[in-house]
Amino acid sequence: MKELFAKRLKSARVRASLSQDELVDKMNNVVSKNAISKYEKGNMLPDSQVLIELAKALGVKTDYFFREFNISIEKIEFRKKKLGIKKVNAIKEKVIDIVERYLELEQFLNITSTFKNPIENIKINDKQDIEKAVNHLLAQWQLGYNALPNIIDLLEDKHIKVIEIDAPQEFDGFSGWADGTFPVIVLNQNYGLERKRFTALHELGHLIMQINPDYEHKEVEKLCHQFAGAMLMPEKTFSKELGGKRSSISLNELIAIKEEYGISIQAIMARAKDFGFITEFQFRKFRIYISKNRSEKGLGNYIGRESSHRFKQLLFRATSEEIISMSKAANLSNQKLATFRKEFIAI
Repeated sequence: MKELFAKRLKSARVRASLSQDELVDKMNNVVSKNAISKYEKGNMLPDSQVLIELAKALGVKTDYFFREFNISIEKIEFRKKKLGIKKVNAIKEKVIDIVERYLELEQFLNITSTFKNPIENIKINDKQDIEKAVNHLLAQWQLGYNALPNIIDLLEDKHIKVIEIDAPQEFDGFSGWADGTFPVIVLNQNYGLERKRFTALHELGHLIMQINPDYEHKEVEKLCHQFAGAMLMPEKTFSKELGGKRSSISLNELIAIKEEYGISIQAIMARAKDFGFITEFQFRKFRIYISKNRSEKGLGNYIGRESSHRFKQLLFRATSEEIISMSKAANLSNQKLATFRKEFIAI
């Protein structure tokens, strides 16, 4: 019991980006730093009043500290830019908590999520290998060559857990494996649809592509970028839309493609360069033009939806079938019981 509480307390504190001193301050010195240290080392347990204050300060329910269902996330590919280690660890702990609750819910419903990688036998060394892998993946998943709708929902249907979190602007996303079995993709919920779609597919590339192990991080990132672009606009589709080598491309043409396929103008132009549809000079000229507006504000918007309601659907199913109580459902969704009751309407 002490060891479990110790692990949970430290995890919640790290997730909240609090030092032990800061946690003591947030609790108005109800306990000392020495006591917090002893809790986290598993030397002692708090009394009920301190437990309640810890839960309030850390934004969790008291039963969180004794939840035995736990996982680890391995083989993490983290697209961190200028994030400090404190923020990185906070994001990891937040994701672990969400995935734990997700998998626990599936366990209640006897759902077995088995992910199968359709391109596990395709070795990736260059752009040509990526185009081959993407065509094979699209065929295996029966997606065709039109614009991909709701990529997040698609990935969830393929047994990949996609988690959106409120994160700093410096965070794009990361991917990894929960307990070495369940693929997980994490996205920043504050980004626009085009960026979310691209990042989700970039992280999918990290999860399923068999990239040459001798490649350095920079080269791997480039290949994952190319994979995302190819998924959003496969070679066949891209050639149809742009028509081959171009002497020039109008901005309105790029906006029209962006709005139909949910791919940024920058990703379109990078793909055009890769195919030789535009020259290096044309691409550099474009880069200079877009450098003042990398968010592409005022340059069209993809009108679509990027979200999944799978977790909530499973939660409502488990509650309706009385597999779990409303109280347990509220805990799994990290909500107050009263809030969940308002959402849940039995027919």
